Amino acid sequence: MSQETGSTKSLIPEPLEFNTQLWKRRSIRDFLARNFVGAGGIAVIGSIILIFVFLFAVVFPLFKGAALYPVSSYSLPDAAVGDSLLYSTEEQAEVSMRLDSSGVVHFFYTDTGTLVQKFDLLAGLNAKISSWKHVDTERNILALGLDTGQILIFRHSYTLRYADDRRTIIPRISYPYGEEPIDLGIGRQAVDHFAIGDNEDGLTIFAYTREGPRLVDYAKVFSFLDEDEIVLELASQVSLPYVDRPMNALLSPERQWLYLLNDEGVISLYDIRSAETPVHIEDVQPLDAGSRPTAFEFLIGGISVLLADDQGDVHQLFLVRDEDGNQHLTEIRRFSGATAKISGLVAEQLRKGFLVTDDAGQVSVFHTTASRHLLTEKIADHALLHLSIAPRSDKIVAEDSTGQLHVWKLDNEHPEASFSSIWGKVWYESYPEPDYVWQSSSASSDFEPKFSLTPLTFGTFKAAFYAMLLAMPLAIFGAIFTAYFMAPKMRGIVKPTIEIMEALPTVILGFLAGLWLAPFVESHLPGIFVCLLVIPAGMFVASLAWWILPDRIKLLVPEGWQAALLIPVVILCTWMALAFSPWMENVFFGGNMRIWITDTLGIGYDQRNSIIIGIAMGFAVIPTIFSIAEDAVFSVPKHLTSGSLALGATPWQSLVHVVLPSASPGIFSATMIGLGRAVGETMIVLMATGNTPVMDFSIFEGMRTLSANVAVELPESEVNSTHFRILFLAALVLFVFTFFFNTIAEIVRQRLREKYSTL
Repeated sequence: MSQETGSTKSLIPEPLEFNTQLWKRRSIRDFLARNFVGAGGIAVIGSIILIFVFLFAVVFPLFKGAALYPVSSYSLPDAAVGDSLLYSTEEQAEVSMRLDSSGVVHFFYTDTGTLVQKFDLLAGLNAKISSWKHVDTERNILALGLDTGQILIFRHSYTLRYADDRRTIIPRISYPYGEEPIDLGIGRQAVDHFAIGDNEDGLTIFAYTREGPRLVDYAKVFSFLDEDEIVLELASQVSLPYVDRPMNALLSPERQWLYLLNDEGVISLYDIRSAETPVHIEDVQPLDAGSRPTAFEFLIGGISVLLADDQGDVHQLFLVRDEDGNQHLTEIRRFSGATAKISGLVAEQLRKGFLVTDDAGQVSVFHTTASRHLLTEKIADHALLHLSIAPRSDKIVAEDSTGQLHVWKLDNEHPEASFSSIWGKVWYESYPEPDYVWQSSSASSDFEPKFSLTPLTFGTFKAAFYAMLLAMPLAIFGAIFTAYFMAPKMRGIVKPTIEIMEALPTVILGFLAGLWLAPFVESHLPGIFVCLLVIPAGMFVASLAWWILPDRIKLLVPEGWQAALLIPVVILCTWMALAFSPWMENVFFGGNMRIWITDTLGIGYDQRNSIIIGIAMGFAVIPTIFSIAEDAVFSVPKHLTSGSLALGATPWQSLVHVVLPSASPGIFSATMIGLGRAVGETMIVLMATGNTPVMDFSIFEGMRTLSANVAVELPESEVNSTHFRILFLAALVLFVFTFFFNTIAEIVRQRLREKYSTL
């Protein structure tokens, strides 16, 4: 018994000693791993939130309204000398200019009213001012109509002088065409109304006196000794018949169009491109019944005219060409914001905005392109008679009916941006109709910025669509075949090879697509399209031939290696299609398919088009979709497939009814991740497209995407400018798109997993 008991005890294992040190080390590792992984996840989420916050912080100022802040208010300098005619402010907004009815120009400090200097323009002329006009607001050139039948053109300018570390602004008066007034040859009679068009070729003056309207054209003769010396030579002088007494007149800077406004608000348009034979084009009445005009000015650039009325409305009009090529003055927009009769209108000097004053002492700020009424602010208790805005649009000077000057700081950084100007159709100057346009910069400040993100968003989805059109069927069907039908050894070759494709830099793909693929496709267009027909047909014929082969021949090819036999078939079909491409082009398309597409079908052809993007970007997206989808199909438990086959289902039936439903969450995720990659791709679309922001779904046209636009224009944009912030808005839109696609992908994937988890 004792021996049996001893042997029994020997079979019972000795209890393990509890290792406190090992338990502590494992606990520390678990704690560190758990917290590091958690911290990493939180850091990723935090990074995404910070990216969103940063983008939003840069974009948010775009949609802030304008604001006015009082600076000072004081009595009018030298008010007893003469009534005010106009005000102007230099670029730094430190010195302002006032012209009074006696012809004296007063320069004074804007914020205090302290007189700096003054000039008498009419000294020794024995003349009085009967009218005045801006000639060039950007260069500060003005003109005075005199009661002697003459016109005096002068310019006020400002120079900087530094002494004792102090900057001093020195105002100056100069005369571009000489100190002597221009004699219109009409005798001593007052020039009641006039307008001047001035460009490099000549000077055209419209003048209205008691004897009627007159159009005088001068040619410019430049001195060989002094480039600044210009002599005007009379070229032509004609009278305009059938002209009502104008209330105001405008002449386009390029000396092409003359606009005459009468007291009833009717605008008469004249074509004066031939100054000797001006042509009356039409009369336009944009005002409502009972309204009367109060102000008539050019918007910067001299293309649009602004007409204000006594009902508080401002009408924007410009010439629009109809289908027959004739131009008509058309009302484009109407702005309502003033609550009283408009007393004055001033256009901004560097952008397409304007300000109006009214009899209630209010200032209203508008922007034409964005169709924005930005602000209406009461700055005086009396009617405002005159208004000036600094060239940088950061300060205004207004005079009320009591002679009091009011200086206010204007904060209006991004008036060009609005929902309608960014996403809607906008009727831009000189365009025949409203359109979506992206054109962010120009060499001239007269340019009307076009910040529509719609064509860029369209181009982004267009590029992604054509890339996915190629990538999805090839990647998904290839992944299914590789994971389910291919031999393991062959799969071990194919899968790594395709995944290595993802390591190719996209800049190389874009380079090859732009410099090699695009010209190749253009020169082999018929062959490229024939490939789409010949390759599937060749594969079908090859499969049919394989089907009818005797079994003894089929058994020579190992199971799962049959797909390798299609490689030479695809190569042969591609070669045949490309080899016969020149012959087909000569026979069917007159030797040039590109010209045939343009002339016969009326479809434009861009060498770097959607076909190139579909091939190049599809090539880049295929590895992403293929790898994830293949893993999803291959990861389906083998017992499901074996059970299906054991119950009598064919391999195809097992694939369709068992494998694909189980792998569908992964396949869907692969598709959405590939779509996100296509939407955010930059280098390929940057190098392989013409970067033309056009809204055309044609496969023969190019596009510009949001990402490519940011890459191209952000390095050259002015920091914190409207252009800069809209580029960040484009980045924010891309961020939102990617977040949306990933969120939808995850939601659908989770639901598919729940649905097929019981398999």
